[in-house]
Order: sequence, then C-alpha cells, then structure tokens
Amino acid sequence: MHAERVLGVILAGGRATRMGGRDKALIGFAGAPLVARVAAVLRPQVGRLALNANGDPARFAFLGLAVLPDPEPGQPGPLAGMLAGLDWAAATEPDAMMLAAPVDCPLLPADLVARLAVAAGGRRIAMASSAGRLHPVVALCPPTLRQALRAGLRDGSAGKVGAFLRGFDHVVVEWPVDRFDPFANLNHPGEVAAAEAVLQAGWAR
Repeated sequence: MHAERVLGVILAGGRATRMGGRDKALIGFAGAPLVARVAAVLRPQVGRLALNANGDPARFAFLGLAVLPDPEPGQPGPLAGMLAGLDWAAATEPDAMMLAAPVDCPLLPADLVARLAVAAGGRRIAMASSAGRLHPVVALCPPTLRQALRAGLRDGSAGKVGAFLRGFDHVVVEWPVDRFDPFANLNHPGEVAAAEAVLQAGWAR
C-alpha cells in the first residue's frame, strides 16, 4: 500500500494525569514540543496527517495540521480519538487506511507504516508489538471500523482499545527491541529524559 493511501492521526486527546495534568503534546522534547517530534516521524510515512486533540485548537497552529476533537462527549479515551481519525479519513480519502499513533511515543520506527500496511493487506487491522507486548493504540485500521466503534462508544461496549480491536480481523506486527523500545511511551519526566538520550545517542531517527 502506497503511503498516499494511508492517513495518519496523532492521538493527543488524553488528560495526561501522570504528567500532572499538563498538555502532554506540548511538553518539551529534544528542544521542541513533543507533538512536533511525533509529527516529524510520521509525516514522511503517510499521505496526510492530522491531530486528535480537545480544547482550543489554536495552540497547535504551529503544526499546520487539522485538529480533530473527540466526536463523542466525555473524552472517552483513545478509541474516541481513533473514531475521530476514521471519520476524518473517510471524509478525506474514503478508500484510505487510517494510522493511529499516540503523541507520547516519540521513538516510533521509520518503517511503521510500511510494515503495518503489508500485514494489513488493505483490509485488516494491523497492530504494533514489541518485546511480546501489544501496542494497540499504534494501529492501522480500515474505514469500515467506524460504525462498530461509534456504536461501541455510545453503548459503552467498546471497552479498552486492545480488547475492542482484537474483536475484528487483525494481525500483530512485531518490532525488535535492541537498544531501545520504539514504542516506549512517556508518562513521567524521567521517561522523557531517557527517550531524549536515545535520540542523542543516534539510536533512533
């Protein structure tokens, strides 16, 4: 699948309670806002990129991205962000697949979309994994998932991301963990420093 047929969405709609309730997307990382780093990794891999975030979208104007609020009330978590992305993808390029990735994963691999797309085959959900651990919020999803996801969010049956996505035709793609985990997420200041050290050492692009 060509990159133009994949639309990416950075998930930044959470409350970041473990970061003291700060706007995680805007915390400093390697001299720039964290969201800028994630956007830089994903832009070359997708046809178009958007950001799922709630609140005033003007704070993200520097990115030049469409800002997609959760389509369901109450900030119900990353599944709502995925639904926002699927709705946007369907309106932008109806036959495209939607890549979701969280804003707190700045070390995402450069071959993320390429490997997920091959595994998905244009129809299945493809989820990332490393060291035997599933990362369901890093997933390539077909637009046909929209209806079931919207219904699940509205009636409360959607549950957690991994459990929901595993209920559909899916495949898991494993990445190696050598010097660092490419899907390490940042929940505490110490983890921010550790990820910055990975970049400074030249281990991640």
